[in-house]
Amino acid sequence: MTPVEPRDLDTGTLALFVGSAAVTAVREQLEAAGFTGLRTSHGYVFQHLVDGRPTIGELAARLEMTQQGASKAVAELERLGYVERVPGERDARVRLVALTARGRAAVEAARSARRELEERLRARCGEQGLDETRRMLVELLDELGGTEAVRRRDVRPPA
Repeated sequence: MTPVEPRDLDTGTLALFVGSAAVTAVREQLEAAGFTGLRTSHGYVFQHLVDGRPTIGELAARLEMTQQGASKAVAELERLGYVERVPGERDARVRLVALTARGRAAVEAARSARRELEERLRARCGEQGLDETRRMLVELLDELGGTEAVRRRDVRPPA
């Protein structure tokens, strides 16, 4: 098999691979800190639980998946201790999905891991180099129509 040189890749593919490597680095740090069993797909669920407590139906709609798929993801995170189903405030028959203390701790650990990764990249690229890279990535995200989904915490997994 012929080796591929990263500098020969198109911008989108290169950005995807950089993001994938960053996600792997963060996940490895989470595992080392005792937050095991988490997968990249769980992050898409977590983004909707950080500031709210949706029902399974609401979560499914936000993730553009079936209620069965959302329920399966929630059940897995529940078994791992990251989320729980709690009674609704107005109607106890309604079940809401919420982060547990362990889930909130995992979010904080992931944020900390991303900050450490950012510092590592800053040390490698320099302040100005990393700032320019980030500025260009934001510009490309905007050009490709992804900015609003990020702002709304509505980023979906690739199909």
